[in-house]
Amino acid sequence: MSEPHIPVLLDEVISALQPAPDTIIVDATFGAGGYTRRLLDSGATVHAFDRDPDAIAAATGNPGKWPELREEPPRLVLHARRFSEMVAGMAEAGISRVDGVAMDIGVSSMQLDQPERGFAFAADGPLDMRMAQEGQTAADFLNQADEAEIADVLYHYGEERQSRRVARAIVAARPLSTTGQLANVVRKALGHRPGAPKDPATRSFQAIRIHVNGELDELEQGLQAAESLLKSGGRLAVVSFHSLEDRIVKRFLRDASKAAGLASRHLPQMPSAFEPTFANVSKAVRPSEREAAANPRSRSATLRSATRTSAPAREREAA
Repeated sequence: MSEPHIPVLLDEVISALQPAPDTIIVDATFGAGGYTRRLLDSGATVHAFDRDPDAIAAATGNPGKWPELREEPPRLVLHARRFSEMVAGMAEAGISRVDGVAMDIGVSSMQLDQPERGFAFAADGPLDMRMAQEGQTAADFLNQADEAEIADVLYHYGEERQSRRVARAIVAARPLSTTGQLANVVRKALGHRPGAPKDPATRSFQAIRIHVNGELDELEQGLQAAESLLKSGGRLAVVSFHSLEDRIVKRFLRDASKAAGLASRHLPQMPSAFEPTFANVSKAVRPSEREAAANPRSRSATLRSATRTSAPAREREAA
């Protein structure tokens, strides 16, 4: 049986992290464990985070695949929590500094391929989209929010230029309960032509999923957590899948490597006395033609990596 998820830019991520025996690496987005498997095979100890209980349950229920869970001490430790909470999670494990952090942002192939999770419209399913399987569903949001709020989400998180038209159509079609219903409403609103290279519903699904899961705030908080957790010389590797995510990662590493302080998002950027917290920031790395052909979902991936300096983590002001 084939793996349910093909890790993207695997060789490049492992090269960026340089795992070795006796190193401690955080896999911030465990999923099916593609990165974790290679990290463990290198001799590293891995602390893997995932807010999706299905991912954690799949690993704990498969001891043959993950014998490191039962080593003494275990070389694989699973944390059923958000990666923005990695500092607290590692503190509970008695660890204050780590040698590397890997982050593979966004929805996983397993989530996309399960219609009952409601992340995609390839097969009809309930309009859910919750990674942690708790809290507000996509249906809750779309059926309760006003038209202006829905339009803002579609515009800012899906870069949907006709967000108002789509939001108006969604409100008119309420209540919505399935992914198929939502996809058809969006297609009708945008005048979808069968056979077009990209389904116009894709942007709206991305936007709603990001909103329901608070993904961009989670990414920003996760990057800050990695800065706090990495030791001097520790390595950060982040794979993102669309421009909104990549922009956040690129800006974070630019600011961190130029000693620009991070203040409130609502205030102008101010000069800072902080020393650079990251160095050796890589250029964007993208999949080879061979990888993109073998794994079409990798085509939009971008890897950025950097090395932690000895400077103290930057303090953040409340937004």
